[in-house]
This record gives sequence, structure tokens and C-alpha cells, in this order.
Amino acid sequence: MSPEGRAPVRGHTALYRDAQGGAAIGEVTSGGFGPSIGGPVAMGYVPVADAAVETILYADVRGKRLPVRVAAMPFVPNRYKRP
Repeated sequence: MSPEGRAPVRGHTALYRDAQGGAAIGEVTSGGFGPSIGGPVAMGYVPVADAAVETILYADVRGKRLPVRVAAMPFVPNRYKRP
């Protein structure tokens, strides 16, 4: 996931479908600053129906629900060649 904004989304943060109300649908397993992309990144678990790339979810960070966008893995494409 790629949080929109500069606030990092840390592990064990609850994920929601809606900006307000509703039950948690998933959880962030790890997150922090991604120096290669110059912003925050996170990984977590959500139902398959909510895991499509570009889906907007909401993470509860310090009492505020911040938007996060489901991103394709890897965040940064590799540049090595296999022999």
C-alpha cells in the first residue's frame, strides 16, 4: 500500500473501507518510510475483494483515517538480469 501524504502507517494499524464508520477489514503488517520511492510504504492483509490495485482504503493513524492506495508489488522494479 502507498499512503497518500507523508505520514507513515505502522504495523498493526487497522484498515477500513470507509473514511468514517464501519468495521475494520484488515491490518497493516509492516510500514515505514521507503527511501527508494521517497515516501511512506506499507504492507498488510485485506480481503481479496478489497485488494485490487488502485483501491483506496483508510488507515486509522493516531485517531484519523488517512487514505492509502493499494499498490502493485514490488514498489520499485528490480533492474538486475538473471543469468
